[in-house]
Amino acid sequence: MAQNATGGAVKALQLELKKIQEEPVEGFRVNLTNDDNLFVWEVAIFGPPSTLYEGGYFKAHMKFPSDYPYSPPSVQFKSRMWHPNVYENGDVCISILHPPVDDPQSGELPSERWNPTQNVRTILLSIISLLNEPNTYSPANVDASVMYRKWRDSRGRDKEYENIIRKQVQATIADAEKDGVTVPTTLQEYCDTLLVHAPTIPHASTNCLN
Repeated sequence: MAQNATGGAVKALQLELKKIQEEPVEGFRVNLTNDDNLFVWEVAIFGPPSTLYEGGYFKAHMKFPSDYPYSPPSVQFKSRMWHPNVYENGDVCISILHPPVDDPQSGELPSERWNPTQNVRTILLSIISLLNEPNTYSPANVDASVMYRKWRDSRGRDKEYENIIRKQVQATIADAEKDGVTVPTTLQEYCDTLLVHAPTIPHASTNCLN
């Protein structure tokens, strides 16, 4: 059974990787960390223009389970990421990455959790959406959540959160140059391909209190 599940996951991942390579989306890029291992991908998420993350090139690893797509992958930022819904070790907490179990105590609707119709694109586009609209009601990083709310409620007068993000964006520029990547910094560059290829993006809800 496990062997059949792994074989199905390999086929699903091969198809997804091929489609993303043939129809790239400007919001992110993907590569294998090792050509012999389809179960670990290196992803790079571009900071959305007109946000604090504009110009950023944030790398992460996406690890897939042997029964993918029936169970979700995990996503961990390798670049420094100060965000209410990202743990300090880089792990992303977002409902779409939570297993499809009925858990009334979680505060999440079953429709917000993972299901096999989701894919790498919907995950990464949901994370991009979350960068600009964090969930501060069930944060993975409480300190970042408090700091973000101060920045938001002061309409940018409290600069602590903004200054941290700006420094982290600057720290990613060297990685982009090393990889020969030009990060889109205008809405035109960022959105044209996104609108052509993006699927319906699920609501980027989170629940990280438990």
